[in-house]
Amino acid sequence: MEYIHLISGASLPVIQTSFPFKMLVLIEDEVSPQWQWNVSCWLVKAGCRFMMAWGRECSAWDDSVDYASLDAQDYQLGRDEDFVLTTWHTDDSISEVFDFCMNSAFHPSLKLSNTVILHIAKCPNMELVAIVENAGKS
Repeated sequence: MEYIHLISGASLPVIQTSFPFKMLVLIEDEVSPQWQWNVSCWLVKAGCRFMMAWGRECSAWDDSVDYASLDAQDYQLGRDEDFVLTTWHTDDSISEVFDFCMNSAFHPSLKLSNTVILHIAKCPNMELVAIVENAGKS
């Protein structure tokens, strides 16, 4: 499991996790539409094939990643392996989202054994990794 903390507007790092992976995007800070688009394209290009968004404006993140996925495929029907599933979790608690990520987030064509937590907030919180890992043991 990889944890990436980003401050809104920050430059985007290299994701160390092997392709393909699922990503849990936890949004605590307000972001600009352009930066959200850049992040969405970055995660699709890096190999995210299942993105779950929770927090501030999470449904907009779902849409943004959907459009980034379509854009990456030139708005054509692509290979099943390139399809990015997206969900948003407006009404779920963070623990429910962690449980969903670890126990129910499956891709129809790929095995996603790697998980990335993208935490968009002013301060990092490494405790999130342990909480997500424990959700996977339930």
